[in-house]
Amino acid sequence: METISTFAKKLWCVKKQLILFLTPLILLPLLFGLPEKEGKCLYVVLLMAVFWCTEALPLAVTAMLPVCLFPTMGILPSKKVCPQYFLDTNFLFLSGLVMASAIEEWGLHRRIALKVLKIVGVKPAWLILGMMITSAFLSMWLSNTATTAMMLPIANAILESLFGDLDTLKENCKVKDETEGELLCRVSPTVPYTLFLPDRMERSDGSTAEEIRTESEYQMKVWKGFLICIPYAASIGGTATLTGTAPNLILIGQLKSYFPECDLINFGSWFAFAFPLMVFFLILGWLWISFLYGGLNTRLCVKKQDERAQAEAKAEAVIDEDYRKLGPINFAEGAIAFFFILFAVLLFTRDPKFVTGWSTFFNKGYVSDATTGVIIVSILFFFPSQKPSLSWWFDSRAPNTPYVPLLSWKKAQECVPWNIILLLGGGFAMAKGCEESGLAAWIGAYLQPIAQVPPAVAVMFITAFLACFTEFASNTATIIIFLPVIAELAMFVKVNPLYFMIPATTGCSFAFMLPVSTPPNSIAFASGHLLVKDMVKTGFVMNILGILSVSLAMNTWGRAMFSLETYPDWARPVNMSSTVTDIQFPSVPPFNLTSL
Repeated sequence: METISTFAKKLWCVKKQLILFLTPLILLPLLFGLPEKEGKCLYVVLLMAVFWCTEALPLAVTAMLPVCLFPTMGILPSKKVCPQYFLDTNFLFLSGLVMASAIEEWGLHRRIALKVLKIVGVKPAWLILGMMITSAFLSMWLSNTATTAMMLPIANAILESLFGDLDTLKENCKVKDETEGELLCRVSPTVPYTLFLPDRMERSDGSTAEEIRTESEYQMKVWKGFLICIPYAASIGGTATLTGTAPNLILIGQLKSYFPECDLINFGSWFAFAFPLMVFFLILGWLWISFLYGGLNTRLCVKKQDERAQAEAKAEAVIDEDYRKLGPINFAEGAIAFFFILFAVLLFTRDPKFVTGWSTFFNKGYVSDATTGVIIVSILFFFPSQKPSLSWWFDSRAPNTPYVPLLSWKKAQECVPWNIILLLGGGFAMAKGCEESGLAAWIGAYLQPIAQVPPAVAVMFITAFLACFTEFASNTATIIIFLPVIAELAMFVKVNPLYFMIPATTGCSFAFMLPVSTPPNSIAFASGHLLVKDMVKTGFVMNILGILSVSLAMNTWGRAMFSLETYPDWARPVNMSSTVTDIQFPSVPPFNLTSL
């Protein structure tokens, strides 16, 4: 028995090496049992999917596999694969990351966070709302991981002011009403308890041991609510902008690949659709988290002079003190704020669809969102971080030191996650291979039973499936794997591709149930104060709320914005005739969205 146990431990130590060796062998039958080109492409796709899900190789290394496998297996020539790794979509993402690194460099994000918390007040229910609003707003521009890492220390400082030391609070949760013996109750500095006989003696304000335990358990629940709301809000907020999370960029990149004539999705139109969805889902999430963790009730939503008033005053003082330490806004922060606002305004107004955008001043189709992003972030590398002074030129005593720009390339190199850039490129390369080989059309045809269900149900099914799948895999890897298939499915059943592709994209960001689902979840869980069951219990309902929110958005304002009730001319099938001629499928009537 001991030998088996030792052998199992050895296997576990080399599990990644075993996956790397066995997966290609296990998938070999695909090369012989399927049509030649489709089988080869499916082999590569599944190989990359396994490596991505298990992280047997670093994600970025797996993303580069198409560069060597597609040409050598005759799926796609190298000259078509390599350009996919730096499309204009990648430049848009890169410009967003560089702008975020400049915001972090000068601390503008912290000033925004503390200002919002000062506005919402210190009642726990409102503080949870303030945390969620701030996290969601910052994650629209910064990475979800950076937002969570920045917000959690702020949350912990406020919580310690409200409830005192966490370890002491945990000890108070173990207090029981015993009839014998004395019990020394260690307490939060904000609530003075004393030595007492649990069933006889009382705290100085009249609380019994049972009341102490009940109050401490309630405070622990509020603490968990604070910790869990931040990563969830960061994931929700990232869906509101194209640069907020990688799946959004995968969507626009694959739309350009599959449907070159589709120009409905850009930064402005996506924001017009996704921002109301984000706000609606954020409110639902706040109500659920506040209800579940005790933050939403009348005694916390209405000012009341009770025993919590002193603790809340201390929490407010912590926020005020942290904000005071930031001092008045300096020249660098003001400059970053200006360029950040200019960055957003130019992206929104390039081609907003409902009015004429500024792109009409240039040759049609020449200027993209990537052009806008690179123009703005390039300025950051030479714009001074100190206010220029004309007197410096004539002051012989002034220090002759070179000025410091708002952002240095060294800082950008350190802050930009280049592995995500490669991951995006790998996704576009995989999508190109699926398109050229006909694999996506081949698989999409086999999914035709979905066409028999009502369209609204199909949207909910797709969103739910990808939301569940992304609990165990990277959201970027998930959308890379499934979006080409979903696009082909939409064309096969003659439904507007956006009606399936947009819910799939947003659903990939709804990973709330497990600590390993997203880096923000992992950061919050690593604090040691959350249990897996806490995240599963909260995240399960969050997933349901997200699915319902997306379904509502797609069938209301999304339907009107993108004309989802019609099958557009730009959605002509790609390679359909050459890839599925050997297979006979029953005819499928097009979806009729007007019946919704």
